[in-house]
Amino acid sequence: MSLVFDHVGKRFPDGTVALADVSFEVPAGQFCVILGRSGAGKSTLLRCVNGLATPGSGKVTVGGVEVAAATLRRLRPRIGMIHQSFNLVPRASVATNVIAGALPAVSTGRALLGLFPRTLRQKACALIADVGLGEAHLQRRVASLSGGQQQRVGIARAFMLEPDYVLADEPVASLDPQTSLEIMALIRREAKQRGATVLCSLHQIDLAMRFADRILALREGRVVFDGPPKALASSGLGQIYDLVRSEPCSSPQVMHA
Repeated sequence: MSLVFDHVGKRFPDGTVALADVSFEVPAGQFCVILGRSGAGKSTLLRCVNGLATPGSGKVTVGGVEVAAATLRRLRPRIGMIHQSFNLVPRASVATNVIAGALPAVSTGRALLGLFPRTLRQKACALIADVGLGEAHLQRRVASLSGGQQQRVGIARAFMLEPDYVLADEPVASLDPQTSLEIMALIRREAKQRGATVLCSLHQIDLAMRFADRILALREGRVVFDGPPKALASSGLGQIYDLVRSEPCSSPQVMHA
């Protein structure tokens, strides 16, 4: 059930290299944080997992299934997504936004009519409570919520189908430090309870050190560090931007302090 990047490369039409020969494997249940400055390739890497970006070379395998146009319908229910900008419907209720996470498992016709099975409705209510929102929030419009509350809704939505894999793309970029801690702790808790594998992009070193099982750093689309938080801490580098100015690793797991 591991997630595998096998010599993945991605170049945009303007010639920009987003990913350059990226290879690594994330075992089941691991919380892996992808660190790097803006433009390092973090978001592109995540988008290659759910099919929103297509590698120009190499391949991505999710639980033994290669990500490709022919397999996306089968893979997407197994992959939850938590977005930087929340990606919610502001005028819709909290309950409606959360249950939308079940759309990959519901026919288009039933979804358009709002005919979700009772089990999914109950699941949505349970998840809303689990992420710390009360019953009073169920019918509130998402637009009336704070940023932290909106991200809680996004987390609940991501876990609607009990995914094996969760992608979190800068999930706390627009939140204050205390709320960021709460949201990261919530993502980790919900994932660990379900045994889900998490691939989370961040630029905050302190959050990566606190919540990651493993840290992988990118520089210009290349892996420049891959190891546990303690290895990054013991390197003596106070800033990830110091780290990413060093030469890329010849192997994703070779660079040590």
